[in-house]
Amino acid sequence: MSRRTSQRPGVSLIGAPTDVGAGMRGASMGPEALRVAGVAQAIAQFGLDVRDCGDLQGPANPWQDAVDGFRHLPEVVLWNRLLHEAVRAELQAGRLPIVLGGDHSLGIGSISAVARHCRERRRPLRVLWFDAHADFNTATLTPTGNIHGMPVACLCGHGPQDLVGIGGHVPALDPRQLRQIGIRSVDAGEKRLVHDLGIEVFDMRYIDEMGMRHAMERALEGVDADTHLHVSLDVDFLDPDIAPGVGTTVRGGPTYREAQLCMEMIADTGRLASLDVVELNPALDVRNQTAELAVDLIESLFGKSTLMRAPSR
Repeated sequence: MSRRTSQRPGVSLIGAPTDVGAGMRGASMGPEALRVAGVAQAIAQFGLDVRDCGDLQGPANPWQDAVDGFRHLPEVVLWNRLLHEAVRAELQAGRLPIVLGGDHSLGIGSISAVARHCRERRRPLRVLWFDAHADFNTATLTPTGNIHGMPVACLCGHGPQDLVGIGGHVPALDPRQLRQIGIRSVDAGEKRLVHDLGIEVFDMRYIDEMGMRHAMERALEGVDADTHLHVSLDVDFLDPDIAPGVGTTVRGGPTYREAQLCMEMIADTGRLASLDVVELNPALDVRNQTAELAVDLIESLFGKSTLMRAPSR
């Protein structure tokens, strides 16, 4: 069963093949693995115009130690500036950008562009951050200096000026616009900062106790016909038993059906307007199964549904 596709925007795929923010090589191959798994065809089947914009050309991964608490800061900044402009251009053209990552430090460039677009058009924004990690580390908290553990902090104004200032507004994201789902690995310092900012977090304990449906209902509260809904999907959100192809696996994640329910409930809103798919590491995958699962979830975001009964009114 698919949802109506009339008057839906064209979709633009933007490859960002870098692992410069990660602590392990391999996420740079993620965009091509998603293409091999048929991401463009999966979306096009719903009658949408899909344009593959190809891969951004950014700096190589120098694979160096951290400097002042950050690994590869100049390279991460360049990648995110490139991505910010690419995402912003597609939004200005009235299209729905999908970032094919790449590590999750790319969320800084992608979401700062989305937030800038919404500010310029005075549209409400809701960001759903699906991840095993809170990604709110800072230079003083991080044990590694890997910036893929810092994008939420940077978006909320806690980080180096070259990153927090991308898009020209600090903070790029109001913490009240953010919902985190599936969290189950958080450093003590991160936990304090997330609590201090009042970010709504639906961690795995909450999901275990209340159920994924309730968590998603809460995460989507207040989304209306004018809301721009951005989904940032780190594939380590999923349990590693079904998604082994990530560098930072954490046991105890959502099942296949729980993940599908998340995507179907987002599709039901009809408000999806931009998407990141990040941290896929084909070097750690088994026969591209994690990429295929990610494409399966993207299909659900765009209209594939297991719903057989008549929808409730």
